[in-house]
Amino acid sequence: MNFQRLPQFLLIILVYSGFSQNTKTGPIIEDFGAVWEIDNPDFATDQSQEFKAVFDVKDGPESDTEVNRNINTVARFLNMHAQSGIPVSQLKAALVVHGTAARNLLSDDAYKARYKVENPNRELIESLLNADVEIIMCGQSSKTRDFPKEDLIPGVKIALSAMTANIQLQNQGYRPIKL
Repeated sequence: MNFQRLPQFLLIILVYSGFSQNTKTGPIIEDFGAVWEIDNPDFATDQSQEFKAVFDVKDGPESDTEVNRNINTVARFLNMHAQSGIPVSQLKAALVVHGTAARNLLSDDAYKARYKVENPNRELIESLLNADVEIIMCGQSSKTRDFPKEDLIPGVKIALSAMTANIQLQNQGYRPIKL
């Protein structure tokens, strides 16, 4: 090795090691919702506010074996705010699912009967339900796609429609986040 270049080599390693920061999951959703830590943001997060969001998800992945990244965003929302010091009591999330994303709410048995594999979203959905996220399927999507209530992951609710659920949640102070 050319020892004259050692200082340059070490400098390069030092510079790039600063960029090797990793994302982190938790503390609310442990296996999903990885986020980056943001040190000293210019737009400070008001930790006295309540953060109420309704996530409207209509698109699902084309692959039968892929986790829906839009649903994972709900876990990211919870984890990033909890990691930044917002008390869990000030975090409220609801998820309204319709369209091609509706199949992501099927139980493993129902999903496997239709797509020949277990639902890759089941663990994420169950983790969100365990974190008190209200998960609502559009009743119109349920009927259109022939997804009856008994085929859904336990705890998932069915509304008259996604529009109805979104309006009611917004009337309760939830801010819409359309994905």
